Amino acid sequence: MSNNGWATGAPLTASADWVDEILLGGADRDVCLHFGAPVDRAALRHAVADRQAALTRLGLARGGSVALQLPPSLAYVANLLAAWRIGAQVALLDHRLTPFETERALDRLAPQVLVSYTGTVPGGLRAFYDIADLATARETGRPAETGHAVIQLSSGSTGPSKVIARTAEQLVAEVDRYTRIDGVPLPGERVVLLASVVHVLGLVGGLLYCLHAGTELVLPERLTVDAILKAVAAGEAPTTLLGVPFHTELLASAVEPPKLPQLKRMTTGGELVRAEVSQRFVDRYGIILGNMYGMTEVGVIATDLYGANRPSLMPVPGLAVREQDGQLLVSAPSSPYIGLVDPTRWADGWLNTKDAGQVDPETGLITVLGRLDSQVSVGGLKVDLTEVEHTLAALPGVEGAVVIFDQGIEAYAVVPDPEAAAALEGELAKRLAPFKRPRELHIVAQLPRTATGKLVRDHTVLRTAE
Repeated sequence: MSNNGWATGAPLTASADWVDEILLGGADRDVCLHFGAPVDRAALRHAVADRQAALTRLGLARGGSVALQLPPSLAYVANLLAAWRIGAQVALLDHRLTPFETERALDRLAPQVLVSYTGTVPGGLRAFYDIADLATARETGRPAETGHAVIQLSSGSTGPSKVIARTAEQLVAEVDRYTRIDGVPLPGERVVLLASVVHVLGLVGGLLYCLHAGTELVLPERLTVDAILKAVAAGEAPTTLLGVPFHTELLASAVEPPKLPQLKRMTTGGELVRAEVSQRFVDRYGIILGNMYGMTEVGVIATDLYGANRPSLMPVPGLAVREQDGQLLVSAPSSPYIGLVDPTRWADGWLNTKDAGQVDPETGLITVLGRLDSQVSVGGLKVDLTEVEHTLAALPGVEGAVVIFDQGIEAYAVVPDPEAAAALEGELAKRLAPFKRPRELHIVAQLPRTATGKLVRDHTVLRTAE
């Protein structure tokens, strides 16, 4: 039995009533969500039943398709679970997409029903919203063409978005994997979620796991240091922060954060937190900073929740990871892509992650070495752009950096202090061999990020930011 009290015997399975059995169970008065105010199990079940009736009146039925374009809110959760309860396929669209991006996505996905919201959402780095949802039938929509439960668009941080699909069985299997990971939040504890519930870390690792495990899921009022720490302080139960490296950098910027005895750990997904940021965070808060590695295509792949193996991670139960020609491959019974036939991404039960990495044959630990496309040749010499980027980001005065390759190495850095900016090239010359140094160094006010907080590495977008 793992430390969270779940038996490691029979895995969870997805029946026709999987939403009720795995996500909506529990005592009526148990608080499961906190969107500014507590939401107990009875209130959540009522909200789901109400939205299910509304979607059914619009003609949504088993095998149908619906797109949700809602900000993080109780309405988002209720519509998502209601659509799944009906047996429909749900496409998740980020509410921050422009009208042009939204129309392009709807043309591509052709859902029968679109659930959006009325009015405008306020700004100010809000983490959740109190909105009125609006469901409309679309005449050009089509029933689901596959048996997948959820459709997501990849972040597009390194190119055009891909249409990624997962079945209910795969979602439930990932929730089951979470229950078997040593160090995940326990039943009766709290998770303060900083990652988006539209994307895989916040959706499965946050929302679905917490609903299943009996762990209260809390969204802070805003994604600011004060609001995040206020959300932690609002409860007495042991609390885990779940976010991405951007959130760790944000919290590490606090000079003297308050003492929070209930704060147990922070876990980040995505890119590895830079060593100097990781140390500063641990020094500030005196807690464990854990790491997770995953993909939208399969969810969580490997973890190091105790920070004991940094920068390596241990594959989660239920997934196999191997190394082939310097690339990490993860087991996947079928292709996760819709409308994309690409044998270089999935073949014979293995998904090519496009991440460079190593697997220790004795311990099974994996070390992610960055994207394969981050390794380039300069004058016949191999350069890892991740190494250059981390070196630049660690220099005095640098608040963020992205390094790309376009006929030569280019760097974009946020450096508010003009003197520090003027000294960058000299500092890089001390730390990097000549063939590794950026040919062009651009100072920008801020770096563009995707909706999941990942730094964008698209040449066109970066040059626009400059």
